[in-house]
Amino acid sequence: MVTRIGFGKLGNIGCAPLIEFLLDERAERDDIDVRTIGSGAKMGLEQASEVAQAILDFKPDLAVVTSPNCTLPGPTRLRELLSRQTLTIVISDSPAKKATLDIEKIGAGYLIVEADSMIGARREYLDPLEMALFNADILKVLSVTGVLNVIWQELDRLIQSVQKKENPTLPRIVIDKEKAIERSQLNNPYAIAKALAAHEIARRVSDLTFEACFIVKDWERYTRLASAAHEMMRDAARLAEEAREIEKSQDSVVRTPHQKDGQMLFKQKLIEKPEKTEGK
Repeated sequence: MVTRIGFGKLGNIGCAPLIEFLLDERAERDDIDVRTIGSGAKMGLEQASEVAQAILDFKPDLAVVTSPNCTLPGPTRLRELLSRQTLTIVISDSPAKKATLDIEKIGAGYLIVEADSMIGARREYLDPLEMALFNADILKVLSVTGVLNVIWQELDRLIQSVQKKENPTLPRIVIDKEKAIERSQLNNPYAIAKALAAHEIARRVSDLTFEACFIVKDWERYTRLASAAHEMMRDAARLAEEAREIEKSQDSVVRTPHQKDGQMLFKQKLIEKPEKTEGK
């Protein structure tokens, strides 16, 4: 059975650019078919309706909505339109905590990523390259600290439920530092400590970017705040890299590739063949 998955993207969050590729990292799975429909940076009602229609035309078994601040009208419309016709899960950042009850009421699931902090979007500071660098840094943090593991594992679990024609249990998870590290598959205590530090620094970046974007009016002050927030994310990425390097130095990096049928394999030594995950 081929499971059809539609990804609807309004705006951008750190985990969104590669999210569909987490399910098929080597482009060989034959048990899923994926379509990704995005609106670019725009998050309005019109874009939400167009994205929803394009996804529903694909007739998905599962729809995944990604957006910043899913309390806004555009993301709200998108999830409501999709959830009326298909299994739907929302992936968003910390402001989405205010929408969890509304999401549950429409029968959808959610994964809220605390460390996926808002960018420093002030014209005096942010340009195309700074935007790309920030997203590169945040992606490293989300990868190493276990956040992306939570996301792809929960999506894979739903895919398996659909394929087995079971009644799926939708995830309703706020991914905080404990839930992230629990799934990070890090082993060394110093690596875990560095990953925890990286996660918490990244989470607190939004305190500064929110202040820079919405509170402070003096342009010199908010430019410095935005810059400071991006320096924090850069240091968080450095700590995440250091955590992974510790694991590599001990030849203990866990790798879990997908097979063609979607089943997971497991290995922990660089020079060994991946095996089925039973008993791991």
